[in-house]
Amino acid sequence: MHKNWPQMTGELSGAIRELRGGAPDVMKAFSGMAQAALKANALDTKSKELIALGIAVAIRCDGCVAFHAEAAMKQGATRDEVMETMGMAVYMGAGPSVMYAAQAVEAFDQFAEKAIP
Repeated sequence: MHKNWPQMTGELSGAIRELRGGAPDVMKAFSGMAQAALKANALDTKSKELIALGIAVAIRCDGCVAFHAEAAMKQGATRDEVMETMGMAVYMGAGPSVMYAAQAVEAFDQFAEKAIP
């Protein structure tokens, strides 16, 4: 096992409780946004959790992966659905990285060109 994901969610839950105590208004607003985003409408909650899991992978957020993997499982997602979601996450994580890498090189080149006397 590479990481103990259930342990991670347990540890992060304690830290998140501390954050709720220290920034209650912000965390209350964040919780409201999460509830609104996850509410079943055109997409069911399971699909939304799979989307969140894919985004968590694409942006490389370990805690997000842990919480949304658990939530997807609780919403009834299958391993096949998770695997298909991971295919999309890999696809989307790689493509944007290529685009940002090209822009980063361009920015570096422009700053370097400007620095030449």
